[in-house]
Amino acid sequence: MKPITPELLEQLIVSAIQAGKAIMEVYATNFEVEIKPDQTPLTLADTRANDIIQQYLSQTGIPVISEEGRNVPWHIRETWEQFWLVDPLDGTKEFVHRNGEFSVNIALIENRLPRVGVIYAPVTDSLYWADGTGAFRLDHAAGHVEANPNLQSLRRIALELPLPRTDSDFTIVASRSHLTTETMNYINRAKREHHNIRIVSRGSSLKMCMVAEGQADVYPRFGQTSEWDTAAGHAIILAAGGKVVLADQPAQALVYNKPDLQNPSFLAFPRQAE
Repeated sequence: MKPITPELLEQLIVSAIQAGKAIMEVYATNFEVEIKPDQTPLTLADTRANDIIQQYLSQTGIPVISEEGRNVPWHIRETWEQFWLVDPLDGTKEFVHRNGEFSVNIALIENRLPRVGVIYAPVTDSLYWADGTGAFRLDHAAGHVEANPNLQSLRRIALELPLPRTDSDFTIVASRSHLTTETMNYINRAKREHHNIRIVSRGSSLKMCMVAEGQADVYPRFGQTSEWDTAAGHAIILAAGGKVVLADQPAQALVYNKPDLQNPSFLAFPRQAE
């Protein structure tokens, strides 16, 4: 497997920022929405962001799977030990609804687990990343990255995750667009176990960022998601000391490069207090 150097991670961060800028250019227009065969929306922002990220990743020599890229058959990728997993615009529904809760997601999968993750939320200009040293959040990211993309410098001005918790509520973060009956049942069970419950709705991978920050106690996701929806956030949660496990087998971690690239139901937890 190819090592992930600081220089390569810097390039990932730059590509995410550049993709986010392209997304915001489309966001400011009266863009058209196409419906894909799986009934999910597609916009010019998705394709432009994908092109930018693919241009950067093509230079690494590591194979790429992207939501907007070509389908790679299982018989080709089943032996892959390392590959990029990309969602160039996670939360296209949120993008279409113009609520700002969408992101650029880039992850590196190694031996079926996410090892590196970069998430950029262009509306808030917030950057999250995970590398071998930990998990970080950088606010006002574009200006900092454009001024000096040096990873060591970015770490010095970033917040290390998880962040200090200031409230005592048991906080559940849930999907804004996919609140299922199973999720409501999970929330109702939690209400019987905890006195102070707070429910927060978020779009895209921002839910997993909230878990990595330690500002949510759990993100329950029942129903199908694609691997590119979760990989970058999963990497950041792991680097922040948390975990993502199967909902029906809590001892089993969520893994990647499955034949259909789909996830089962899962639960994401932050780092537990010592």
